[in-house]
Amino acid sequence: EAGGYDRDMNYIDDRVVEHPEGGREWPVEAGRYRLVGSRACPWAHRAIITRRLVGLDVGPDAGPGGTGPAPLSQGLCGPTHDWKSWTFDLDVDSVDPVLGVGRLRDCYLHRYTDYPKGITVPALVEVNSKAVVTNDFRSMVTDLATQWAPLHRSGAPDLYPAELREEIDAMVDLNFRTVNNGVYRCGFAGDQASYEDAFAVLFARLDELEEHLATRRYLVGEHLTLADVYLFVTLVRFDHVYHGHFKCNRNRIAEMPNLWGYLRDLFQTPGIGDTVNLDHIKQHYYRVHADINPTGVVAVGPDPAAFYTPHDRERLGGTPFWNAAGNAEAPAAPRPEDIRDGDEAGAFA
Repeated sequence: EAGGYDRDMNYIDDRVVEHPEGGREWPVEAGRYRLVGSRACPWAHRAIITRRLVGLDVGPDAGPGGTGPAPLSQGLCGPTHDWKSWTFDLDVDSVDPVLGVGRLRDCYLHRYTDYPKGITVPALVEVNSKAVVTNDFRSMVTDLATQWAPLHRSGAPDLYPAELREEIDAMVDLNFRTVNNGVYRCGFAGDQASYEDAFAVLFARLDELEEHLATRRYLVGEHLTLADVYLFVTLVRFDHVYHGHFKCNRNRIAEMPNLWGYLRDLFQTPGIGDTVNLDHIKQHYYRVHADINPTGVVAVGPDPAAFYTPHDRERLGGTPFWNAAGNAEAPAAPRPEDIRDGDEAGAFA
């Protein structure tokens, strides 16, 4: 489509699974892999949240206070980058302390010496070889919630219940096309007609979600699922970035009562809001997208304190954490090595 924005969805589609059957499947194994992401990127943010919620940062044998090695360690890239893409400039000497590399690109080149595509996060990297295993955020996040179950913490929630998977998948697919990717279709539209088409589709879907959430606390079922995680990463960036930077400006999420309450509810849920770093988010979009914002000036507002205001969503019923064993509970506090300056630590309760 002339002037339209088409996301390249061709990724390294290897998977890490509990019972690999050859081909491009790798075995789930504690300590073998490192999840590399960025607080700035919404696609990586999905994986970062899921790792926290199911406890791959602590594992099933964690001691008091969640001590012990993480079954899946995490590396975090800084919010800005050059044409070679993501760097570990948040770490001492700008080198990842586990992988020993300064750029995520190095890990792609360890796997493919002539890798021709973009260097993206999230990426699962095999620690010993320093090679990327997969960067397919779609299957990666689902696998973290399911295939990695033997390494989940005690009391981990089931974010992808078998009986709701068809409904979750339908919700995720629709929201991806209209909202998650819809904001990018607005921001990177190459002509007026493409922008206005994407704008109409985006806000039509947000209006539908506003109505959908009027009588239910979560998108699917009575508890938190992957559908909520996927929508959250776009909603939390909306008023701070997409409203102005991507011209998604019919209204702010804060002006849609049900979506705004839903967003605050999720933000205040342990394991979700404490993974947010609004400074990283704004630095990334306003400084990296020089074609949209050539001055590199970074917006100051809105005030993040609004995320902490009461939401009153409990009146709709439902609870955030559920599993079939009936022992689901909130995650422990973030590991010290996973915290970066500017993280919304106050969101952990």
